[in-house]
Amino acid sequence: MSATPVTLVASDLDRTLIYSAAALGLTVADAQAPRLLCVEVYEGKPLSYVTEDAAELLGELGRSALFVPTTTRTREQYGRIRLPGPAPQFAICANGGHLLVDGVSDPDWRAAVDERLAAECAPLDEVRAHLVRTADPAWLLKERVAEDLFAYLVVERSLLPEGWVKELAVWAERRGWTVSLQGRKIYAVPKPLTKSAAMHEVARRSGADLTLAAGDSLLDADLLLAADHAWRPGHGELADAGWTAPHVMALEDRGVAAGETILRELVERVRRPRTYP
Repeated sequence: MSATPVTLVASDLDRTLIYSAAALGLTVADAQAPRLLCVEVYEGKPLSYVTEDAAELLGELGRSALFVPTTTRTREQYGRIRLPGPAPQFAICANGGHLLVDGVSDPDWRAAVDERLAAECAPLDEVRAHLVRTADPAWLLKERVAEDLFAYLVVERSLLPEGWVKELAVWAERRGWTVSLQGRKIYAVPKPLTKSAAMHEVARRSGADLTLAAGDSLLDADLLLAADHAWRPGHGELADAGWTAPHVMALEDRGVAAGETILRELVERVRRPRTYP
């Protein structure tokens, strides 16, 4: 009896598929700029965009594969996004801390995550206290805790002292945490809290036999390594570090153009015929 192959596509969102106005990275003349579709509104104002061609590709991807938005955003932040195409059956939020099934967080998954964090790394309160104590009010704009899982700072990037993030990363490493600088945000995330673990769980539940992934930041590295094939744009932490792997395609495209290219690559891969005896 033949089985229908299932392709799972787990992709980061911000600065991978969707882009704020500041992150669009448009390099062509205004008259030649691509038409954009707003996919997120915040406080009554447009916040995130894709190109119109990318919007069509997202629709096709959602219809032809198991598309799983995979983000460090909280559930509330993710809920503001309106991507083209069918509503995803699964979504990964809070860097793997929440696995949404038809929009609802799976309690068993969250309980398992909490148990692992308690056993393997320093508590959130300790890390948050260190962040607040060592940050300078001259460049610290906000400090936040996300879903009682990890902490982040919003900073004035131009005033951030050289070496501060590296020092924080060394301190966090000894306590089982990872640090990531993305735009104006500095994330401190427990090492066991990963997008890849949640992706593997979705693959198990769905019976997916091929996994594709995309992402731009240090917090996406484990996701890209865990997939069968993966893509990263020409911007972001991974590109800045020259990071890649044999099965990861390092694109030269940057900004919103990279988002469109990534979607073309994903759709092309999904279109390839696969049959099983």
